[in-house]
Amino acid sequence: MHDFEYRQGKLHCGEVPLEAIAREVGTPFYCYSLPTLHRHIQAFEEPLSGVDHQTCFAMKANSSLAILTYMARHGLGADVVSGGELYRALKSGVPGEKIVYSGVGKTTGEIEMAIAAGIMMFNIESEQELEVINECAGTLEKKAPISIRVNPDVDPMTHPYISTGMRENKFGIDVEASLAQYLKARDMENIEIVGIDCHIGSQLTDLSPFIDAVQRLKMLINRLKEHGIELKYLDLGGGLGITYSDEEPPHPRDYVRAVLDAVGPLGLKVIFEPGRVIVGNAGILVTSVLYRKQTGTKTFIVVDAGMSDLIRPSLYGAYHDIRPLEDKPEAREKVDVVGPICESGDFLAKNRDLPMLGRGDMIAVMSAGAYGFTMASNYNSRPKPPEVLVDGTRYYVVLKRQSYEDLVLGETVPKAILK
Repeated sequence: MHDFEYRQGKLHCGEVPLEAIAREVGTPFYCYSLPTLHRHIQAFEEPLSGVDHQTCFAMKANSSLAILTYMARHGLGADVVSGGELYRALKSGVPGEKIVYSGVGKTTGEIEMAIAAGIMMFNIESEQELEVINECAGTLEKKAPISIRVNPDVDPMTHPYISTGMRENKFGIDVEASLAQYLKARDMENIEIVGIDCHIGSQLTDLSPFIDAVQRLKMLINRLKEHGIELKYLDLGGGLGITYSDEEPPHPRDYVRAVLDAVGPLGLKVIFEPGRVIVGNAGILVTSVLYRKQTGTKTFIVVDAGMSDLIRPSLYGAYHDIRPLEDKPEAREKVDVVGPICESGDFLAKNRDLPMLGRGDMIAVMSAGAYGFTMASNYNSRPKPPEVLVDGTRYYVVLKRQSYEDLVLGETVPKAILK
């Protein structure tokens, strides 16, 4: 469910026509629906009522301070993968004890920052990382809470770039090696073992990989008990998919029920790390048509947003529905929607059947709330777009468009090269 609908032929977010926002902030821009965000949070949390759990939003999907603050006020924690995400989470009011730190490349500075913040736990990705965290905690005269991210070698049946739970992926430690690392961690002076973690991939549309992973974790948990290692947390990661085109992912209610049934009576607090399923369909990217370009074999619709604004189509071949801001029931045509970036891979859609579009028309690229702005760049020295949050009849610019001056902020030219 989302809040983007046509009203009297004009695409709206809530009660606000998107054209009105475009007149104020220009294009391209990201637009998020607060009511949709609220519904998605409720859809995930309601099936967990009465269950000892903590939902930690996967910030890599969307790290807007406004959105994170709203989530924090509704009890959500954060799954972070960098010092910058940790800073944003704390800035948004997420308590340290509701923050899980994942990621394969934690630096010493980031580790010390997280220990000082009193996070719930580090998800350990390698033996050497465990050793470094132990050293950092010793320097700070603290104990670092850890879980080990177990790679269960489960095929998530998703795009290979967002698969994370198979043996060939860089993430986590395989099941057998995990047991050895738990035993090693048990003897470390500055480590406290608190949990076990698993995340197998993103944009999953089938429940069976989740269930397979849970079953393998349960076997490892039982082996840990035999060695006297008792856990507090079972972190099941995230990865539940959304509908971009014709996918039929499970409803969060069915996902939660199936996972909890598989977990059984372990007596552990369950940690979930949803990202895309919360924000994906709560956001869109609005862009304007600059030119129509006709070749002998193709019609190109050149727009002012490109792979620097939304890289998913270029990087993954990902599908995003495209809708004109003004409903056009007349003749349609097959086109490529491309951006202004100097790369052949700069496209938002290929061979897409769309209404006839001309210069000045505006379109919405749907389901862009996850991995949209967070993956944006300044490639070709293009300023990043603004972010707008809509709540019913009101909208707020929660991030202004970068200026050209912002692009060179912090840069210096050595005097020596001016001689």
